[in-house]
Amino acid sequence: MATKLTYLNGRGRGEIIRIILAGVGLEYTEEYLTTKEQWEELKKSGKLLYNQFPLLEIDGLELIQTGAIARYLARKYNMYGSTDQEAVKVDMYYEGSRDFYSVFIYMVFTDENELLKKAKEVTVPKYFPVYEKILKTGNTKYLVGDSMSIADLGLLECLLAVEEFLGMELMDSYPILKEYYQKLKALDRISTFLKGPHRKKRNTEEYVATVKKVLH
Repeated sequence: MATKLTYLNGRGRGEIIRIILAGVGLEYTEEYLTTKEQWEELKKSGKLLYNQFPLLEIDGLELIQTGAIARYLARKYNMYGSTDQEAVKVDMYYEGSRDFYSVFIYMVFTDENELLKKAKEVTVPKYFPVYEKILKTGNTKYLVGDSMSIADLGLLECLLAVEEFLGMELMDSYPILKEYYQKLKALDRISTFLKGPHRKKRNTEEYVATVKKVLH
């Protein structure tokens, strides 16, 4: 059964799902909501528990809640550590990345300069030292153990945003984190994703208008 992601044609809460799908190497199709009528029909379909999206249809399941989707894919494709102790670290570092990324998710929806100021002065100084220390202490290529997990992919989304909106120079004081990021980006599946159609562009006024139109 084909895998399908239903969301808006933008990053939002769907982008981490796309990044994880890329990381595990799973092919999928996307359906973009562009009208209020589509949204109403989707709600009537019964596929959306709590009437929320993104929606990932996979293995005969209709999954919502981004965290639940991420963990389903992580367990299915061995991106959740190899022991209970590693799994809880994956959870901690992944959830930390979600808090980290929260400042970027509302770009254009609210004042961009204010968000970037907060990101540079509060968010980056809070999280960069933590992940630098984790990588230094672990002494491996990844945050947990010897293989990629959703913790790495969650952090990747954050680092991509930092590079795009604030510049790579913010990573200069964190050499281990910077090298880690560059190696992650260079991985075949990630590199292909970043250059391909599933990687969405930054928020624009047009995209914000579409979101408001769809969700009314």
